[in-house]
Amino acid sequence: MTRRHFFFGALLAGPVPAAGFGSAPSLQALGFHSPNGKLNIAGIGAGGRGALDLMACAGENIVALADPDVQRAAPIFKRFRKVPKYADFRRMFDRENKSIDAVLVSTPDFLHGTQVMWALERGKHVHCQKPLTRTISEARMVTDAAAKARVATQMGNQGYSTEGIRRCAQLVQSGAIGSVTEVHAWTNRPVWPQGMQRLPGTAPVPRTLDWQNWLGPAPTRPYSPAYVPFNWRGWVDFGCGALGDMGCHVLGPANVALKLGAPESVECVRLEGRSACAFPKKSVIRFDFPSRGPLAPVKILWYDGVPGPPDLRAAPARHMGNGGSLFVGEHGYLSTGAYGEGTRLLSSEQLKTYRFRVASREPISVHYQNWIRSAKEGKQATSDFRIAGPFTEWVLLGALSLRVKGKLEWDSAAMRVTNIEEANEFLRPTIRDGWQFR
Repeated sequence: MTRRHFFFGALLAGPVPAAGFGSAPSLQALGFHSPNGKLNIAGIGAGGRGALDLMACAGENIVALADPDVQRAAPIFKRFRKVPKYADFRRMFDRENKSIDAVLVSTPDFLHGTQVMWALERGKHVHCQKPLTRTISEARMVTDAAAKARVATQMGNQGYSTEGIRRCAQLVQSGAIGSVTEVHAWTNRPVWPQGMQRLPGTAPVPRTLDWQNWLGPAPTRPYSPAYVPFNWRGWVDFGCGALGDMGCHVLGPANVALKLGAPESVECVRLEGRSACAFPKKSVIRFDFPSRGPLAPVKILWYDGVPGPPDLRAAPARHMGNGGSLFVGEHGYLSTGAYGEGTRLLSSEQLKTYRFRVASREPISVHYQNWIRSAKEGKQATSDFRIAGPFTEWVLLGALSLRVKGKLEWDSAAMRVTNIEEANEFLRPTIRDGWQFR
């Protein structure tokens, strides 16, 4: 047993001395240093989004890779030619555990909960792409597990590490537009198929794909190219639709600025293409949040499948964009871009002469470096699971409203829909034998 594993074992087993520790244990506090002071990072998911995540962390040591799709992962497998590679992330942990400090989880939504738990239970720092999980119970589970593990965690909603979202929070909380009682948020997603009325036809599994390992904990089913490599987002068993893809970005400014917590009710008020197996082509979802101390109750309206914001009096047609949010205050308006960038005040007078411009954004790597510093120094990352977990829960409640008709009344403490029993069936995943965590 290495010195590093002795310390992590103590952390996972119970209380540890407070001296030397921040909100998460740093490498220095644990008495362990990777070569050249770098983290040893493993990647679960090396193609697509995973490739971008790995390259954003390439200044550290990439020590292991897992991906069941050899063709899609090929550029990263070639880039890190000497690094051990696996189709099954479980085998990666079995064989490489001692050399891994931290893990990037960059896989389809339905895999996040299981893969994050495998990492947390082994004392690894974790960066997981958004949404944090596919189901609400998994979001609650990994939030609790991360708190016990006391490791550095980060969800991949990069706007949380940039200036725009902080500026938005400062403006709203300073009263620049008065009390906010309404927010409109939108995205042009989906840009993949949704609204399908039946499961797809089957096809032979490509030789470059390990289909059973791609399915992971999900119940087995025949392979179809309608799922892999990208269009899984539109299927309810694998993804979370347009809201799951972009909600943790676009709704981030409202979550931070308005200190939202949990909604008391959520309802899909309009959709196009209702289906039992897929998310709709378009939807409008209403979230209602109660008062939060001095903050007034607020309703949030989410629109997906639209080229720009709805045609509201507060947001005339010229205020366009592929994604963003508009805060409606008693004294004026404030808008942001899809990732919190381009925050700007839009009072009724300003609107008459306002000229919109593209605002610069900080590089995406800032978010990853924030997580890496958290692992090394013990300071809380900007989208630590204690923040990202509750946020993910209410975003996923919106995805749930697309599967059940009617307004969902939500009891967050009990983690239960109180008025429509069938909705509670979708709060937890089904995990097949062999894929359970500890």
